[in-house]
Amino acid sequence: MLISTSRKPSQKTRKFCKNLAHATGSTSVNRGKMNMRELLLKALEIDEFNLAIVNEIKGNPSRISFYSNKGELLLTILIGASNGSGKINIAPSQLKIVSEVDKLNVLKDILDVDLVDKASENYILISKSDDLVAKINFINKFGEPTDFQINVKKLLEVSND
Repeated sequence: MLISTSRKPSQKTRKFCKNLAHATGSTSVNRGKMNMRELLLKALEIDEFNLAIVNEIKGNPSRISFYSNKGELLLTILIGASNGSGKINIAPSQLKIVSEVDKLNVLKDILDVDLVDKASENYILISKSDDLVAKINFINKFGEPTDFQINVKKLLEVSND
């Protein structure tokens, strides 16, 4: 997946994109003046099949929109994020998803990783939360949660009719 930002992103948003790219084995690029079409062409050029655009509000990552390489919107999630400060230490080639939130199972296709019932290391844990739709935690190769967390506040439904 190719990960990019809205135009003129803050330092926090750029760091978030780099952390997300590192944790998922994706590629992160600075958008600059690229429009949507140019981003999709860039994704194809580097053999990435999906595109994620991270938007911000007041300098903080606030929304991730996932697109297919044909430009179809696959999913949009409204988020809050904590970047953390330490190393993520995830081996993206062995990454899996453990999910308690069925509506977010589509991330397995977007990220091209396996959805499993249990894992002990190198996985993305999508858990239910009382005040949020879900919490997305990244569990490292030592089986420990990282500081990098995505709080999913809302899912925006996508109909491809």
